Order: sequence, then structure tokens, then C-alpha cells
Amino acid sequence: MSDFVATLVSNPDKAALSDALLSKLAQALPENAKVIRLDGQIAIDIILPVENAKIAASIGADIRKALANKPIDLFVQPLAGRRKKLLIADMDSTMIEQECIDELAAELRLKQKVAKITERAMKGELEFEPALRERVALLKGLDAGVIPKVISNRITHTKGARTLISTFRGHGVYTALVSGGFTHFTGPISLAIGFDEHRANRLHVEEGKLTGTVEEPILGRAAKKSALIELRDLFALQNHETLAIGDGANDLDMIKEAGLGVAFHAKPAVAEAAHARIDHADLTALLYAQGYSRSSWIE
Repeated sequence: MSDFVATLVSNPDKAALSDALLSKLAQALPENAKVIRLDGQIAIDIILPVENAKIAASIGADIRKALANKPIDLFVQPLAGRRKKLLIADMDSTMIEQECIDELAAELRLKQKVAKITERAMKGELEFEPALRERVALLKGLDAGVIPKVISNRITHTKGARTLISTFRGHGVYTALVSGGFTHFTGPISLAIGFDEHRANRLHVEEGKLTGTVEEPILGRAAKKSALIELRDLFALQNHETLAIGDGANDLDMIKEAGLGVAFHAKPAVAEAAHARIDHADLTALLYAQGYSRSSWIE
């Protein structure tokens, strides 16, 4: 018999795991299940001493049914090895709340046009690489000097991002920001949030202006997966020790490859394919999912 764990997380601003709800959930749990509060009414662990993953998944389905569409995220996974040693994270609409290329386009009054292409690419309706080339071409002539201003004035970190990364690094987790965006953004953003490293595409600049082209080969869906494998092998990790999080179609391969692949407020196709999904909570849900109680966070 192997222990599994079901972790329930609500949005920190809308704590939903009340005693009344737990009493209702008890009906969906085996008698020997053990409930551990990780953070008041925000997050709990339910230890499930069951025989295999199939039974654990069935209990997870019962829990979802008992939750009755309440704004609570659920992770079901083996208890052993739940703490990861490598994080690969997407940037746009994951670690930050915006799509950087859309914000650059806003400087040329082209945000609506570029954002439509971005949305289709993130849904998987367009191949990522040609869609990126098309969008970058529309930025030709933009003064590269506006990029720091865009970062300062338009870009905001997703709630929980800095706490997530500082806690991970404080517990020995290696963190990499791997983006289909641009190094002009991942450099300062990874530094501000606290990542160990960053990887992204390189915009061509001549005489201080964007040329409308990007360095080849483009860092896209396959390259994100390759980054995870490369770092996993570099640190001699088992696959179950890896974690990936993203929201778009270009994140799918790394999400599927990771020991725990998480869709964050993601497009439907991504959410359906991921091992787990965060629809309601912020990024600190990843800490709870690995058994970090609030008292163990590094702010």
C-alpha cells in the first residue's frame, strides 16, 4: 500500500475550506484518511492510504464532486517524492500577468491586432514559431529603449511569484524561467522574481530599433521540453523530481514531460492535458501542493 495525498487549495483572498465543507468532504473519503491543515481555511492535505493511483484518482473524482464547483483547486499525487528539485516556469500569463509582445505592440497602437494572434497561438490554433515571426515583424522600427519603460509601467508579477521562487530556492530547488518571449524581458523579470536562470528568444536590434526579426532557432514548444530534460540530466534528477508550469499550447510538451506538470489559469486544451491545474488560487498553490505549510515559506 502506498500513501497518496490530495491537496485542496483556495484563493488566499477567498478562503473556502471551512469546517462545514470538510464535514461534507468526509463523506467522499475513506475512513482512514487523515486531514492536515497547511494554512487555515486556505489549504489542506488529505493523506490517502490506498493501494494504487487508480484508487487515488477515483477518490479525487469523488472529492471534486463533493466540492460542487466551489473555487478550490485539487492536486492528487503520490505522497513520496512530492517535493520537487527543479522548476521550469513559463513567463507570460504565468509568472507575470501580461503577454510582453502584446504590450510592445501597444507602443505602436497594434496591441489588438497582435493580441489576437497571441491568443490563437496560445490556444494551439496557430503554430508557435510562424506566429511569433509574424508578430515580431509588426514591431519593426520600434525603439528598443521603450522596453524598460514597458516593463516598469505595464508588467506586473503574478501574485505569489516571488514567494514561490524564494521558498523553492531556500529549500534547494533550481528554478528556470523558460519563455517563448524575449530576453529583453526575461532578464530583468527573472532577476526581480529571483530565478536561478532564464532562457528566451532574442530580438534583433539595429541602431537602437527593432528590426522585425528574431534570432533562429526560435525557442518554442520543443525547446521548452528540451530545457527541462537538459536541466534534469545536468542535476542527475529523476523525472518525478521535476515540476513545470505554464498556460499556453507552447508549454504542453514540458508540462507533459515533467514529473508534475501544472496548467496555470490555462487555455482549455492545456488544462485538460496537464497533470494538475490551478484555476482559482495563485502561484503559492504550488507550495501547498508539495506540502509546504505557510510557516515554511520564505517571503
